[in-house]
Amino acid sequence: MKIIIECEESQTVCKAFRAKGHEAYSCDLKPCSGGRPEWHIKGDCLDNLDGYGFIGAHPVCKYLTNSGVGWLVRTKGASGFTWDNNYNIFINWERHGLMVKGALFFNRLLSAIKRAGKGYAENPVMHKYAREIVTAPYQQIIQPYQFGHMESKATCLWLEGLPLLKSTNNVYDLMMQQPKNVRMRLHYLPPSKNRDELRSKTYTGIAAAMAEQWGGL
Repeated sequence: MKIIIECEESQTVCKAFRAKGHEAYSCDLKPCSGGRPEWHIKGDCLDNLDGYGFIGAHPVCKYLTNSGVGWLVRTKGASGFTWDNNYNIFINWERHGLMVKGALFFNRLLSAIKRAGKGYAENPVMHKYAREIVTAPYQQIIQPYQFGHMESKATCLWLEGLPLLKSTNNVYDLMMQQPKNVRMRLHYLPPSKNRDELRSKTYTGIAAAMAEQWGGL
C-alpha cells in the first residue's frame, strides 16, 4: 500500500508502516529527524495528497488544542486582547487568525483523507472555537499508556475506512504509581525553542499499533 504521513518530521509512523512492507513516506515543511531522508518529502503537505491509498495526518495543534485556549480568549483584559461582543469575552485576534488558518488546514486534510478512502488525522482535544470550524467529529480518544508508554496524553483520532485502534499493552496501573510530573512529562516540559516539536512526536507504541492493525486492511 502506498502511504503518506502528513506533517510528520519524526518519521515514527512512516517507519512503522515501512517495517510492515508498505511504501510509506513522511511529509513536512521541515527536514526529517527520523534518519531516513529517502522516505521524506520536504514540502507543503497540501501539494502532496494525491496518488496515495492511505493518508495519515498530524497537523500542528498549537492553536487548536483546548490546553492552549487561555492564549486565545480570557475573561479579563490583558495586553493583546480586545473585547468581542459576539463571544462576550476578550480575544487575542492575532491568535484567532492563526487558529482559523490551522482549523481550515485541518479540514483540508480531512477532505483529502475522505477522498483517499482510508486514513486518519490526529490532534489533542480541541477547544470550542476550533470545533466551530472543524465540525467533523472524532471517532476515538487514545492514550499512550494503552500502548506501553507510562504517560498520559489524550489524543483524538478522526478515522476514515479504519476500525478503532485497539489497546496493545495497557500500563495504566503502573503509570499511576509515578508522580504526576512524570506521567504527564510533556505537559511539564520547560519552555524551549523546540518544545512544541517535542510535545508533538508520536509514541512508538501507537505507531506500531497503527501499522499492525491498519496496515493489513
